[in-house]
Amino acid sequence: MTASEFRETVKGQFPPEGLGVPLAALWWDAKGEWVQAHGLVDELETPEGMAVHAYLHRKEGAASNAEYWYGRAGKGYHRDTLEAEWDALVEGLLKAKTL
Repeated sequence: MTASEFRETVKGQFPPEGLGVPLAALWWDAKGEWVQAHGLVDELETPEGMAVHAYLHRKEGAASNAEYWYGRAGKGYHRDTLEAEWDALVEGLLKAKTL
């Protein structure tokens, strides 16, 4: 699946099967369901999960909480804008899924 195809799936009612938790969280975030997205990654102790967790807290406006999660995950996906960061996360997670 490409990032463009992933974006198209957001038009559906539910995320596609087999996405993995970090991508599913980004899917729910794109639907405007921040609480649902956060619930998926809240206790996910993987670098990818922590990167999505950081993004979600940044989007929420909780800068110190976001910085904590960036510290744990690294800032590899951090971008100047939230939209660019979401895109980078999706692209990176999709690429990792196909390796």
